[in-house]
Amino acid sequence: MKKFWRIFKKTFIILFIAQLVYIVVLKWVNPPITVTQIVSLVEGNGLKRDYISYEAMPKNAKLAAIGSEDQLFATHNGFDRKSIEKALEFNEKKKGKRLRGASTISQQVAKNVFLWQGRSWFRKGLEAYFTFMIELVWGKERILQMYLNVSEMGIGTFGIEAASQRYFKKPASQLTRNEAARIVVNMPNPKKYRVNPPSGYVSKRANWVERQMRNLEGDVEIKKLLDGE
Repeated sequence: MKKFWRIFKKTFIILFIAQLVYIVVLKWVNPPITVTQIVSLVEGNGLKRDYISYEAMPKNAKLAAIGSEDQLFATHNGFDRKSIEKALEFNEKKKGKRLRGASTISQQVAKNVFLWQGRSWFRKGLEAYFTFMIELVWGKERILQMYLNVSEMGIGTFGIEAASQRYFKKPASQLTRNEAARIVVNMPNPKKYRVNPPSGYVSKRANWVERQMRNLEGDVEIKKLLDGE
């Protein structure tokens, strides 16, 4: 038993140091592959992606992501406590029905880069840890960049550049507000929704996102984030 625990502790320390190093490296280096991307390959959906720099990402895409997914992104510490409390209250009332999520962009990046898809408490615990770490080490710009580079935006299609090429046959830098909004709206369930031509839900939701974008673009903190200041 003593030998077993000695090996276990040594293995744990090595793995812990390795993941810390990986987090720091990813501040500047794009992830070679993620679990979700591996699953896409295994399921036969392929892997289309094209990482682009934060500066090359259109403001329309950045603003659409914030407007749709996490309007407090520029100021929170990785967790939106009020949204989490509301989601817990809603899910308690609607037991057995569709659950409401409250994940911030930071939490989604932690899941998409380091973990796997799922709803177990163990995975959520790991997600909270990685969310804290990337907020501490990466900062908001890198998190938003990773979000728009790594997220699945269509079957086997990852990142805003690959999605733009797939749906609109042009680079992401040329996306209009509505086109960026339609891609972002598709992200929660890229295997279900249709971007171009848009399904009724995508069209309606994209119009809502555009309104949020107009409301948010004057915000000082969001403007600094979009401009890379």
